[in-house]
Amino acid sequence: MSQTDHEKALETVRKLIKGIDIAMLTTVTSEGLVSRPMKTQEVEFDGDLYFLTTKDSSKYEELENNPHVNVGYVGDSYVSIRGKAQILQSREKIKEYWNVAYEKMLKTTSDDPNLILIKVNAETAEYWETGNWIKSALAFVYQLSGKKEAQDTNINNIIELT
Repeated sequence: MSQTDHEKALETVRKLIKGIDIAMLTTVTSEGLVSRPMKTQEVEFDGDLYFLTTKDSSKYEELENNPHVNVGYVGDSYVSIRGKAQILQSREKIKEYWNVAYEKMLKTTSDDPNLILIKVNAETAEYWETGNWIKSALAFVYQLSGKKEAQDTNINNIIELT
């Protein structure tokens, strides 16, 4: 992917998820997949997503065992971002993303050694635009009828980010 294509892909995802406060983070467990709401960091998307949590949460162990994740956003569009997570324990980085809302949500302070930062390196994003109801309706009708033309409606797009 050329630098320009990469920049366009990042810009597309940046616009789609901008202003969405809560994302659904999906991790892999021994029983299967688990999703939970996570507060999105208020930073410009550059190919990485960040979430604060604690070591004593199930997410920590799940990510230690399998770093593959999916992050889902719902706003004016639906966005699904696949990537690999990394656990960061840098106090400086954690304080950079910390705000008073976390104190109430996580019942801790930014100095808590139990606090960690999940960094998701986004690999692929898939999105569905909700604004075109005609295209969505056609896709639904084609799916119900089993016709192959459903692919021609292109209600979703896939962007490679790596």
